[in-house]
Amino acid sequence: MTDDPRRTGLYDLHLSLGARMVPFAGWEMPVQYPMGVMAEHLHTRAKAGLFDVSHMGQVLVTPREGDMAAAALALERLIPADVLGLAPGRQRYGLFTNHAGGIGDDLMFANRGDHFLLVVNAACAAQDIAHLRTLEGVQVTPVTDRGLLALQGPLAAEVLARLVPAVAAMRFMDSQVHAWNGVELWVSRSGYTGEDGFEVSVPEARLRDFAQGLLDQPEVAPIGLGARDSLRLEAGMPLYGHDMDAGVTPGQAALGWSIPKVRRAGGARAGGFPGADAVLAELAQGPAAVRRGLRPEGRAPIREGVAIFADAEGGEAIGHVSSGGFGPSVGGPVAMARLPAGLPDGATVHAELRGKRIPVAIAPLPFITPSYKR
Repeated sequence: MTDDPRRTGLYDLHLSLGARMVPFAGWEMPVQYPMGVMAEHLHTRAKAGLFDVSHMGQVLVTPREGDMAAAALALERLIPADVLGLAPGRQRYGLFTNHAGGIGDDLMFANRGDHFLLVVNAACAAQDIAHLRTLEGVQVTPVTDRGLLALQGPLAAEVLARLVPAVAAMRFMDSQVHAWNGVELWVSRSGYTGEDGFEVSVPEARLRDFAQGLLDQPEVAPIGLGARDSLRLEAGMPLYGHDMDAGVTPGQAALGWSIPKVRRAGGARAGGFPGADAVLAELAQGPAAVRRGLRPEGRAPIREGVAIFADAEGGEAIGHVSSGGFGPSVGGPVAMARLPAGLPDGATVHAELRGKRIPVAIAPLPFITPSYKR
């Protein structure tokens, strides 16, 4: 038994590109390349960045009797989303909830015609697969022979279409199968940066070839976990284990939008998922605290764990930063925290840094305007 981090199929490529590798969710992953985090971030916003996300869990859920409607209803017993209404070739964002109404993980799920493809977080993959295997009538198969790449940025479609011309016609949240040099690519027009882009599942044996084909394009640079984090933070996207976890409800995480009317009280398939009573009651009433954006004064970032107070002096903390850092595209620090509901955008709260409280404005999310292809 070893606790050594796992390596993706691009480990040697990362080293050849000068990446600084760090342990992350049980994997050895590139945190940055010689370009540096800020330059990688800005390159992705301006051109196209290539991310190795092969650590994410890819899972197939297949109906045992070929009945996709039955498989969709089975998944709805764990995910408070409209799985049944998802058309073939389309993908949605969803959550696993627990019996207390907290979030067990967040995921993407795609209807691939005769099965569903789920992409889950690396740190939660084993528990998610065990969770899925409690369902009856479906076969749950972890994908172990494919890597996953994300190509993100305003030039991502132009670049990818040089290798796979058919992707140019894809819309945001389409999920399709395309061929490249004799292999099958699983392509979705999605990502986690706020930019247009794609996630591409590639057979492990051809992963490096495909990645190199993208890196050979002049608009593409390799991007590490550091810039991935600042990009998703500017886009107002929560990160599991930070902005949400097993003790945070969908309402508190500002993810109630992922639970549609059909699954809420009065809907045709209301409830039926773990913690439904607590989750739906809170969504109906409104959560007492909810994830909000923060813009500190000055240029000093406020990072995860920093206490937020209502006033410049005295009183108890009203929340803590769940994600925070410098936003290169915004040109200043940005952060998120769960704060008491009802505080208006523009209101001033205070972050305690090194024993001093600095003014922080509550700001609408996202901090940048997303550029998805609708």
